[in-house]
Amino acid sequence: MTDRRKFLATSALATAALLTESSRGFAANDTLQVGLIGVGGRCKHLLKSFPGLPNVKITAVCDVFDDNLDAAKNLAAPGAFATKKHEELLARKDVDAVLIASPDHWHVPLTVDACKAGKHVYVEKPLTHDLAEGRAVIAAQNASKCVVQVGTQQRSMTHILEAYKMLKEGVIGKVHKVHCTWNRNANRFAKGKDPLDPKKVDWKRFCGNAQAQHFDAYKFRQWRWFWDFGGGIFTDLMVHWIDVVHWFLDLDHPASAASVGDHFAAKDVWETPDTVQTLLRYPDKQVQVYFEGTFSNNRNGSMCEFMGSEGTLYIDRGRYEIIPDRGKTKPEPKALVLGTDKQKGLDFYDKPDGELLHLSNWIEAIRDRSKKVACPAEAGVSAASAAHLANLSLRTGEIAKWKA
Repeated sequence: MTDRRKFLATSALATAALLTESSRGFAANDTLQVGLIGVGGRCKHLLKSFPGLPNVKITAVCDVFDDNLDAAKNLAAPGAFATKKHEELLARKDVDAVLIASPDHWHVPLTVDACKAGKHVYVEKPLTHDLAEGRAVIAAQNASKCVVQVGTQQRSMTHILEAYKMLKEGVIGKVHKVHCTWNRNANRFAKGKDPLDPKKVDWKRFCGNAQAQHFDAYKFRQWRWFWDFGGGIFTDLMVHWIDVVHWFLDLDHPASAASVGDHFAAKDVWETPDTVQTLLRYPDKQVQVYFEGTFSNNRNGSMCEFMGSEGTLYIDRGRYEIIPDRGKTKPEPKALVLGTDKQKGLDFYDKPDGELLHLSNWIEAIRDRSKKVACPAEAGVSAASAAHLANLSLRTGEIAKWKA
């Protein structure tokens, strides 16, 4: 009994110490030590913004693929710890926070484990891979008092923040309908011969909680288009704009989704369709949201239009525009273009640097706990829920309805 009491007392002190450490801030001149989990293409893209983050040091890297791990060592601080096992990285005292850029099905398990280890988290979208994961990741964030930022960087883009303010001021009137697109004209379907050596990949760990299956080099490279690891266009692309819609209009989740999808170019290659549409209904807020996405045509590209009773607010990642409705004299036409490329609807613009702004917001919230992140776990769960409901309709061929 004495040993048990001693154990419980020690555990309580350890827990209290962890919560105190997690809830404290870091001074501006303190070095924040960051570990990377999943250092493929998306992580390397985010790392381009790291030079703009003062007093941030990459002290550990983790990936299941030897080539990624070797490349990550060169991007980290000299002598950085490297491993294929995230548990080893999370156990280290020289890691204060982690950047998670793994495949989707690992986002929640890694975020939960990181929070339990007292590490602050920046995790790529979509936050969840399944509707059932939402409660667990929010609970882990709140119980640990760790700062969790979901990587929908639009929430930190300066022009979108300005557009948000104008919408809230009623500039375009009452919004009942929103149109979002993410259209690409790109061939990502050809398998070809992949020289990837399976001995370089810890395939079992890559699969994680997914069903056991034989190694597949194409799936490993293109996991977004296979149900075990990703969720196709809805979770990979739509979720960016749905997050903005939920944020602007104070929405949580759709009441229903009606979706269609086809394999026009990716038949027998992808499991998820290459062309999709969905209609999401939010009857309590009198809002409909229509999204379309394809890989066969890039008309409209990536954009979001809020259609109000007085006018329309157009947003992409490099601009906003206020467009009066026909026959209306107000609002005044207005535009703010930040990107130096004047084309509309591009996937990326040079300005603003959304990744740097979003990462900076996360770092600032870690250093000063009175500040809040732009996209906490609750918002990430909300945006992903719309994508999951859209996929549920797609896969069943029926209207999917929200169940509490």
